[in-house]
Amino acid sequence: MSLAPFIETERLRLRGHTLADFENSAAMWGDENVTRFIGGKPSTREDSWRRFQSFLGHWHLMGHGYWLIEEKATGAYVGDGGFGSFKRDLGGIPFDAPEQGWALSPTVHGKGYATEAASAQIAWAEQHFGRTDFVCLIAPQNTPSLRVAEKLGYREFGRTHYKGEPSILFRRA
Repeated sequence: MSLAPFIETERLRLRGHTLADFENSAAMWGDENVTRFIGGKPSTREDSWRRFQSFLGHWHLMGHGYWLIEEKATGAYVGDGGFGSFKRDLGGIPFDAPEQGWALSPTVHGKGYATEAASAQIAWAEQHFGRTDFVCLIAPQNTPSLRVAEKLGYREFGRTHYKGEPSILFRRA
């Protein structure tokens, strides 16, 4: 049973993950086109399983987490996105708001789904958290995600290295 609220947009459904969704999630996270800016290498099946469990665990422990994103018209898996509390070590830089993230299957890149899903997540989060300031962490080379963040109202507030890789810190105010 999922604790994730169900959200619909014009073209998408955001819902909680189920065990039946693992294969699609593992396939996406194992794709180098998805992970080249998120960890730098495809996730192993074991890493994908840990991430998948964290999606559900976040909802149970924190009352927020990541949704599975699917197309309304086809029911096809699109990706994962939402809010996490990852307790990242960013060298003392305050990263003290809910952290938004998104990852979509390469088959749907360029359709505007990331912005559509993330906008719906923000609308939910503003009510849930009672705040409008959220943070995100993006690799400087990840131009598509940088564009999405800008459309969502995120602005750069710092730069650091996370797990040895350059990263830009954003806050939405």
